[in-house]
Amino acid sequence: MATKIRLQRHGRKGYAFYPIVVADSRAPRDGRFIERIGSYNPNTNPATISLDFDRALYWVEVGAQPTDTVRSILSKEGVMLMKHLRGGVKKGAFTEDEATRRFEAWKADRSKAVDAFKAKNAAKAAEDAKARYEAEAEKNRVKGEAVAKKKAEKLAAEEAAAKAALEVETAETAATEESAE
Repeated sequence: MATKIRLQRHGRKGYAFYPIVVADSRAPRDGRFIERIGSYNPNTNPATISLDFDRALYWVEVGAQPTDTVRSILSKEGVMLMKHLRGGVKKGAFTEDEATRRFEAWKADRSKAVDAFKAKNAAKAAEDAKARYEAEAEKNRVKGEAVAKKKAEKLAAEEAAAKAALEVETAETAATEESAE
């Protein structure tokens, strides 16, 4: 039986996530499978991958053929590297301890790179939020100045109207006093 390690599509239109399964190559894409070994969610940044490392390594070592996308996922998770290192141990190129040491060093470098990427994204998001806040504050300041100017003009117009009304009233009072005399 030819087995493949491949993705099954789940989720709604435009928002898919993919279980990683081992299946007979003749089975339909979303049909029967032998074992589910993980999942892949490309909707997050960076993509979320959960993988049963030992089972994935077992299936790769017994000959299951990963599809191109799954091969990439397995490489990023280190399954393909571990298979390669175990092959070197079987051939006698180096010891099991050396293989473990190399794999741990690779995993540490990989986690540093992922952490740096996440930190870079977080810093960029914070910077964008700060820029948006400053732009909004500037807009609000300009709008506030315009409103204050408009209010000042309205107040000045009201004061001028009140002053004119007072002058008219004073003139009327003076005119009534003159006519009364």
